[in-house]
Amino acid sequence: MSRILLALLIATALAGCDTTVRRDEMKSVEYGPKPERWREEIRSYLGIRLNDPKEAEVEFRSEPKIMYQKENPLRERQFGWAVCVWVNDKNRSGAYDGFYPMTVFLRNEKIVAVNNGPDDFGDIGAQFARQQCAEL
Repeated sequence: MSRILLALLIATALAGCDTTVRRDEMKSVEYGPKPERWREEIRSYLGIRLNDPKEAEVEFRSEPKIMYQKENPLRERQFGWAVCVWVNDKNRSGAYDGFYPMTVFLRNEKIVAVNNGPDDFGDIGAQFARQQCAEL
């Protein structure tokens, strides 16, 4: 019951947040050049965070695209070249848990933020990742 209540609270909070990005907001930041080694950077990030990085299934579902995430009560402002990644890692017992989405923000060939990565599991990160992956 508490998980359902938490999901409803998160959905309500997200619905109340104005996530519409104005053109002047997007132009107010420096995104840097389009990353070239983004796959390697993301794999390196995951390599030290996943339970079984060698056996994990990693799907890059988008190429890098400029994205701006407005600051809101649930997340800080983020911007950069974003990539949608779906990951299926093994759990501690050796079974796959199923794919989950991540949104990775890069600037100057480095990861600057991740929504729903191994360090950010939870309903909020998952909601942001799903919405952003749909845009990417």
